[in-house]
Amino acid sequence: MTTPQHKIGSGFGATSTAAEVLDGIDLTGKLALVTGGYSGIGLETTRALANAGAHVVVPARRRATAEAALDGLAEVDELDLGDLDSVRAFADRFLATGRRLDVVIDSAGIMACPETRVGPGWEAQFATNHLGHFALVNRLWPAIADGARVVSVSSRGHHFSPVRWADPHFETGYDKWLAYGQAKTANILFAVHLDRFGRDRGVRAFALHPGSILTNLARHIPQDERVAQGWVDENGVPSGYFKTPEAGAATQVWAATSPQLDGHGGVYLEDCDIAGLAPEGDGVTDVGLRVGVRDYAIDPSEAARLWALSAELTGVDATSR
Repeated sequence: MTTPQHKIGSGFGATSTAAEVLDGIDLTGKLALVTGGYSGIGLETTRALANAGAHVVVPARRRATAEAALDGLAEVDELDLGDLDSVRAFADRFLATGRRLDVVIDSAGIMACPETRVGPGWEAQFATNHLGHFALVNRLWPAIADGARVVSVSSRGHHFSPVRWADPHFETGYDKWLAYGQAKTANILFAVHLDRFGRDRGVRAFALHPGSILTNLARHIPQDERVAQGWVDENGVPSGYFKTPEAGAATQVWAATSPQLDGHGGVYLEDCDIAGLAPEGDGVTDVGLRVGVRDYAIDPSEAARLWALSAELTGVDATSR
């Protein structure tokens, strides 16, 4: 059964850091893959896992940039999630090594970008944030070890939109925030169905909101919009609710490693705990923050429908083997 969306009282919270949630956990001999693991919260995730003893593989679209940022901290390879040929080539190279993955963290992503088309005309946020990771995990499935964890980094942005079944690629008009919301909903639904498929091998999947962190992910958001959203003031000073990158990495590291989640899976996490369901209505609290997970993002039938669509679009499906 899928774990209910109820807090378990982890003892950690919004300000906990990746190093803190790993305190006392030895990852020596473990192999982890972290997409986007060379900038923002991805870099902090890589650093925390490596410091705990794991060997980390970071596939990167900008390999030279990744190598400079990581400076020997992790193994770097090439991967462009918006290019399925690149996904296949990376997966083939990795499978050829014969190694087994204990952790996969799908952390790379783009947010609220101008209308962009990739592949056969796919909307870039859905294609990169979801379809690229879908193809990657399915192609790497033979290398994912029994008992492994797969972590899909979503966002509170999933509140903006469910999957738009009639027009997932925004062919009838583009909205950058709806497109981001759909992609983040897809990240959660992916974890729901992957957990259902993988649990017989002990492979558990989780999705999560890492928190609000001002990193390069927000590069497409102009300053006036950041002010209007309340992210920063007129002088560019960030709002107090933003996390540090070290705290932003904590929930995905906790999802990937914590023994507190043994026996759990297929759920959405926030602030190093299992999240509750979103409040009725638009999910916005009295302090203006969206919290919890929307019911459409954890619906097993929606998850199965998205899996089928993703398999059709990418041409890969580990569940059919």
